[in-house]
Amino acid sequence: MSATAPPNYPLLLQPVYKEKIWGGRTLERLGRTLPENAEALIGESWELVDLAQTSASGGGGGAEASVVRNGPCAGQTLTDLIAAHGDAVLGDLPLSPEGGFPLLLKYLDASQNLSVQVHPSASYAAANDDAFLKSEAWYIVDCEPGAVIYKGIQEGVTPGQLRDALAQNTDEAVVPLMITHEVRPGDIHYLPSGTCHALGGGILVAEVQTPSDTTFRVYDWGRTGRELHVDQAIECIDFGPADTARYQPGTVLDDGPVHVTRLVICEHFRIDRVNCRAGRMSDLPEQQPAAVMVLEGQVEFSATGSDSFPAGSGDTALIPASAEGATLRAGSGATWLEVTFPQAGTSRLA
Repeated sequence: MSATAPPNYPLLLQPVYKEKIWGGRTLERLGRTLPENAEALIGESWELVDLAQTSASGGGGGAEASVVRNGPCAGQTLTDLIAAHGDAVLGDLPLSPEGGFPLLLKYLDASQNLSVQVHPSASYAAANDDAFLKSEAWYIVDCEPGAVIYKGIQEGVTPGQLRDALAQNTDEAVVPLMITHEVRPGDIHYLPSGTCHALGGGILVAEVQTPSDTTFRVYDWGRTGRELHVDQAIECIDFGPADTARYQPGTVLDDGPVHVTRLVICEHFRIDRVNCRAGRMSDLPEQQPAAVMVLEGQVEFSATGSDSFPAGSGDTALIPASAEGATLRAGSGATWLEVTFPQAGTSRLA
């Protein structure tokens, strides 16, 4: 289906579910109606995606694009909208190096540990046409008590020591080389490309990332049948602790009825957490695209000249750059993540 009218209102997006051996059914807590097969382990829900290609072991191969589910553009893919109305969607923001929308948003439901992995470093991506840089941030939506993530390599560990541990292929050999972080709901962790990491079991995260599906696994917790990429990973890993504190400011931008906290700012994206009291209205960014992931409560999106669209916990919306006067009103107390771009348009605080 080809795009017709320019998108000038908040676009609610259909999720794309991916089954994973480490997945679960936790997304039902966000009010999601998951595939009817109760045995289906949903590991990933792709909330905003525009990829011309995905890896066979990640997205399943082939292209993947979000579909709009509301308003005049209902049924259109994000790929179609950008092809027909790129300026209306993106404003002055350039396409990603891969040629699509410059963000990928997901929920990850880890009922078991994800593999220990790394995404291509900038130098590796520059030297390999089929590899793309992937920097990401995890917002902890929910987790079991004592749940952990693994983020970075212990100080002093060498590539040779890591290779030896991986060859032993046991938790006892590999885990002590990783840096372990216990997590709680509301925590944020930024993981730049090149960071060796793993999401631990019992955690539901909202993930904001650059649009890449390239992952190099080095350890899979005793599971068999999935490809490992030790040589590529060793070439990409930044050895030592992940230097991310400066990307996670935790700055309160507004302490009023619309409480805004800056969680992450990096060269690729900004993430703000917004807590809005019932009945209050929050202006959305202008002259650039913005993405909203509703975590709690009921809200209503609107823009000048468009209808209003209700949404709730678990819904994700894309606000095109051409949506003038876009607002979000909380019908009940609501919390959402607001994702914008440092190099484009206007935001709450540059």
